[in-house]
Amino acid sequence: MDAPRLIPQDPAFAERIRASFALQGAMHTIGASLAEIAAGRVVIALPWRQELTQQHGFLHAGIVATALDSACGYAASTLMPADAGVLTIEYKINLLAPARGESFRMEGFVVKPGRTISVTEGRAYALHEGREKLVATMGATLMTITGRDDVKN
Repeated sequence: MDAPRLIPQDPAFAERIRASFALQGAMHTIGASLAEIAAGRVVIALPWRQELTQQHGFLHAGIVATALDSACGYAASTLMPADAGVLTIEYKINLLAPARGESFRMEGFVVKPGRTISVTEGRAYALHEGREKLVATMGATLMTITGRDDVKN
């Protein structure tokens, strides 16, 4: 199977992604930051914090899903027109191991870009004692939204 050609429609996509991410209250609340932006790929960094854990001290699955959803959404957004917004319409997460680590790397990448619907995948990695471990995967479907003032970028 051939890999899709990932050609951004907006040459300023990285700046647009940074500006949009800065508006994300949820990402700010959990302490997430943008680590990498490329055409069809976004990486979000997340430090471990006690208030983001479940009762065993692992990063809560809901936090893992939240950050992975944003990584996948922004990965799709890198290929969309400058005036388009993106909304997740479906995702599935597989929790593979407890999310134990000093920090986490949430990577989203485009599997199939589309004019209206894009398909992405995500990987969550825990960084612990100098090692990286895959702790979750995600498959997400996203919709390109245009012509709405309440859903842009």
